[in-house]
Amino acid sequence: MYVVAVPNRNSPPAILLRESYREGGRVRNRTLANLSHWPAARIEALRSLLRGELSAGALPLEHAFAIERSLPHGHVAAVLGTLRHLGVDRLLAAKAEPERERVLAMLVDRVLAPQSKLATARGLSTATQASTLGAALGLEVGVNEDDLYAAMDWLLSRQSALEAALAKRHLSDGSLVLYDVSSTYFEGRCCPLARLGHSRDGKSDRPQIVFGLLTNAAGCPVAVEVFAGNTADPKTLATQIAKLRQRFGLQRIVLVGDRGLITDARIDQELAPVAGLDWITALRAPAIAALVAAGSLQLSLFDQRDLAEISSPEFPGERLIVCRNPLLAAERSRKRAELLAATERALELIAAATRRAKRPLRGSERIALRAGKVLDRYKVGKHFRLTIDDSRFSYAREEAAIAAEAALDGFYVIRTSVTAKALSAEQAVRSYKRLAEVERAFRSLKTVDLHIRPIFHHKAERVRAHVFLCMLAYYVEWHMREQLKPLLFDEEDEPSAEASRVSVVAPARRSARTLAKVHSKRTAEGLPVHSFRTLLQHLATLTLNRIVPKTHNAQPFEMLATPTAVQQRAFDLLEVSPRL
Repeated sequence: MYVVAVPNRNSPPAILLRESYREGGRVRNRTLANLSHWPAARIEALRSLLRGELSAGALPLEHAFAIERSLPHGHVAAVLGTLRHLGVDRLLAAKAEPERERVLAMLVDRVLAPQSKLATARGLSTATQASTLGAALGLEVGVNEDDLYAAMDWLLSRQSALEAALAKRHLSDGSLVLYDVSSTYFEGRCCPLARLGHSRDGKSDRPQIVFGLLTNAAGCPVAVEVFAGNTADPKTLATQIAKLRQRFGLQRIVLVGDRGLITDARIDQELAPVAGLDWITALRAPAIAALVAAGSLQLSLFDQRDLAEISSPEFPGERLIVCRNPLLAAERSRKRAELLAATERALELIAAATRRAKRPLRGSERIALRAGKVLDRYKVGKHFRLTIDDSRFSYAREEAAIAAEAALDGFYVIRTSVTAKALSAEQAVRSYKRLAEVERAFRSLKTVDLHIRPIFHHKAERVRAHVFLCMLAYYVEWHMREQLKPLLFDEEDEPSAEASRVSVVAPARRSARTLAKVHSKRTAEGLPVHSFRTLLQHLATLTLNRIVPKTHNAQPFEMLATPTAVQQRAFDLLEVSPRL
């Protein structure tokens, strides 16, 4: 800040308090206050103070100004600025309207600190505001939780158009489309979508909802759909094909899904009949064992190699790409050995209970029930042979079955309809591995950042709106992560990392630049490296302050704190300004 005298024609010069700042690499100035009515001595004292001089007559700073309020601002500016830079606000509605601004507030709040609609509404209000978000969107007065619920309904009515716009932006004919399904648990039993089903969160006693996520090859989310909690994964596939073909207008697609999603039945009934629709998936373990038994897969081929393409009459017109990962083989062997040992220890307790002198365990049904619980817990019952009668219990390992399974450790088989001319074997394997990007999206949605779970909404349409809102929040976060990679622990030199890979089957390696960043915890410029969450926390320390001069008739003004080096670098990478 500095004090300047501006000529004013025939009148005395105007004495202004100004601030200089950088925006887009250019130095700009703005006026904070008009000090023309101040006595000359006080103006000179302020000049001395701003120059760092405490000359005679200069007032102590605490006597000249008061900070009325200081609000976290930098994280709001980063997320809201990115959202606007991506044009999400314009995709929602061409012009500003109350519902659009409320949806934007919920999107930003979901990225910053997921919370209830009541807490979000209170955080926007002037009286209880938690940041500058409410003022930035003009929502600091008169917004309550019912307004936010109404905005969710408004958002849901625009989901189809918004997803079509995202598909036009991120998908094209012939592009790779990743699709995967997850579930999350529901609190309460009033929602028609909430059903008891397979829980991926370890909450089998709670009703579930199922949702499927479509992304492009890089993992950028494009569309999401919610299903009842008892919907099997393969049953969700037909609606996604219709969405890609009819709503998004894509005639040629390569759909990538895991082995539990793209099954034989789905291929025969829904994928194969559609012209221009190719797919990439993987075989289940029993199908791989059948290939070995039929002689189509010779395990000795992989003594010196880790990838080979084979064919089988069981899969006419399809390509089978067999991969063997030694590290995966070692991990599966270790896990199997631990599960077998744990199962034996639990079964031995049952055997000991039948042999004890006092109150021995009797009755074949009771013994079988206890043994069944053990086998269900460790999931290796197929590897044990049990002998049960009314007074005895014994067990033994099925060594032949264990050896047969161990022989296939580390093997997986990619199954695809894409021709070798269009996609090499290595490219097909790499494409299937891209499903890890969708799994990363699910981790972010459910646990790490956006906390889609648990769901408390009772209306089916509100549940759909909640999931769609979380997907849009992840869309913004995904782009922020991509741009902020130099400041994060994430890989920022993917071409170099891929080039250093021994084989497409081998585990991914980090590039030398990223390894140096991870080990030193510093960027190439010497700045501290962050996770996405801690970087947002650091940005929040950039505050917007309301300052009141303690002088007669002086007007309050707002002043942004000076960004730290990390904060300024983050805004430069995001290509947004901290001043909204």
